[in-house]
Amino acid sequence: MKKKVAKKSTKVAKKDTGKRVAAKAAKPRKSAAKSSDATGASKRIDELIAFVGGWRGEWLAEIRRLIHEVDPDVIEDWKWMGTPVWSHDGMYALANAHRDKVKLTFHHGAQLSDPKKLFNNGLTGNKWRAIDIYETDKIDKTALKALLREAIAYNRTHKVPKSKGSRTE
Repeated sequence: MKKKVAKKSTKVAKKDTGKRVAAKAAKPRKSAAKSSDATGASKRIDELIAFVGGWRGEWLAEIRRLIHEVDPDVIEDWKWMGTPVWSHDGMYALANAHRDKVKLTFHHGAQLSDPKKLFNNGLTGNKWRAIDIYETDKIDKTALKALLREAIAYNRTHKVPKSKGSRTE
């Protein structure tokens, strides 16, 4: 008889879990802001750089400065609950601060030439490539700017999906 009670309890628990999942799924999602909310995204990126601080904040700020130097018409987005994304005729780069590195990812990096071998992550994939920057790393900024220019040119000459909006919340 104990087995029947245990089975019944398990079934009741499974039903309750299913109801909670269904109720959670039924809640409306917050709507995403439009990509044109550049000031909101730019402000969030400023806040991220200040919050991260230290060498990682310095690298994020330097990456951003180089992007703006190469692409004065860049659109800054805030996506995926905390990721700075830079777009021009589609997304071309994003940056994240991790505990031990700053990662600069190129959306179509596999399509870009990298004569100075800056890419050090995602080398076997067929879409993105990344540069993992550690605290003591030195980066060839001229080569990085050339990669950024090539990424923008790639977006201009290929059908690249446009951004569908950014989170500013």
